Parts: sequence; C-alpha cells; structure tokens
Amino acid sequence: QVQVVESGGGLVQAGQPLTLSCTASGIIFKDNSMAWYRQTPGKQREFVASINRLDRINYATSVKGRFTVSGDDAKNTVYLRMNNLKPDDTARYYCNIGGNIWGQGTQVTVSS
Repeated sequence: QVQVVESGGGLVQAGQPLTLSCTASGIIFKDNSMAWYRQTPGKQREFVASINRLDRINYATSVKGRFTVSGDDAKNTVYLRMNNLKPDDTARYYCNIGGNIWGQGTQVTVSS
C-alpha cells in the first residue's frame, strides 16, 4: 500500500524560510514524478513545483526564484525549500506522486 506523508509545515514570519518534506512508502520513488501543490480554503489546488524521473524541474511563476524542489532517492523523499516566504504563500501544501497519489498535506502559515 502506498503511503505519502508530508511534514515541515508551520507558522513563520514573512521573509523566513521553511522546508517541507514528503516521504513515500510502498512505491519506487525514483520511477515517478513528484510534485508539490497548495490549496487555500475556497480555491482550487494549484501547482507549485515538480521534479520528474529525468530530474526536469518546473516551478509556478509565483514561486520561481524563491522555492527549490529536490529529491533524495535513497530516502524516498522529496523536499520543497521555501525562501523569502510571503503571506500569499499561506496554504496547505500537498505532495503528489505520479499524478494520482496524494498525501494529507501540511499547513504553512506566513504572517506579515
């Protein structure tokens, strides 16, 4: 059974960094694309960043230059390093594997 667990969320002040982790079990991490999405109440879930099997990386325009996605195959974990956080980054962040497997999310709240 595949399980995906996100961690690392919390409350930070604007300008502070935060790193999220997503660890998967029951699946071969390196054979799948990994992505981060985020969602705020009343809005659709939106793409944040992704990394695929060829290490091709994509970012949403709103986070490019501030966020960095990376993976550790040995740990079956993907990270999202978020620098210079803004109040608009406040959301629940979700990890997605292979396009159809989701974690429960981790809350990030950025205060001004």
